[in-house]
Amino acid sequence: MLVASEDDTATLDLGRVAERFRDIGDHLRKMTHRDPLEAVARMAVELIDRAEWASVTRLAEGEFSTVALTDDKACEADAIQYSVGSGPCIDAIIDNAVYRPSDLRHCTTWPEFGRRVSQELGVESMLSYRLLKETDDESIHGLNIYSRARAAFDDDDVLVGLMIATHGALAAQSAVDARQIENLQKALVSNREIGTAMGVLMTRHHVTREQAFDLLRMASQNSNRKLRDVALDVAETGELPLSARGGGRRDARSSAGREGQGDHGGHDEDRREA
Repeated sequence: MLVASEDDTATLDLGRVAERFRDIGDHLRKMTHRDPLEAVARMAVELIDRAEWASVTRLAEGEFSTVALTDDKACEADAIQYSVGSGPCIDAIIDNAVYRPSDLRHCTTWPEFGRRVSQELGVESMLSYRLLKETDDESIHGLNIYSRARAAFDDDDVLVGLMIATHGALAAQSAVDARQIENLQKALVSNREIGTAMGVLMTRHHVTREQAFDLLRMASQNSNRKLRDVALDVAETGELPLSARGGGRRDARSSAGREGQGDHGGHDEDRREA
């Protein structure tokens, strides 16, 4: 990966870098933020000295947009890049490189962006990376780190930012995958409880599978409770908490039958949402 810098004289402070490694590990272990991209942006601000704002840019179908930020100022700075069609983050995404402008007011690589972002927002230094994040589509992301100080970022900061842009992003995506698996597991448990309750109703009231589901749905609506909660009660007690069931078997069958005469196109959807 290309690292473009205006200062090639700095050297790595290995002790400081090792400390940042530990800090990143701590953040990754504690990462609970619902938006993994925002978590990565916040990690950058917290772990990189003199970083003031951070954001994540998304390139999809030829359009750039900001999808995560730590401050509105970062979004405003991003917008300047998008409007002029040039800037460190745009080039980082396209070139798969790291860019570290240290004097944007007098920058010759991105003169229009540098002049505007300096005059309008006071930004003088940036770190920009292509974010290594696995996605289900063809979008590409970039991490932007802003500072109003000149020459704010040294080689250590570049390395820390690179670690965040790789390991942090992948770990954040793993956290999302884990939550999706957890939600799927909950859905499977819910469906199993509904299936068990339907079996109880089919046996007790001699109704069809579809009528049994109708009875559960009616009970859910009448009691203003979630379908899976009603199903759990039926599975555990064998009783249907439905005020309309009245005389038991016959009324339950007739109630389900009346519901069954309507359109059942939404049943599968109701079941999935439960």
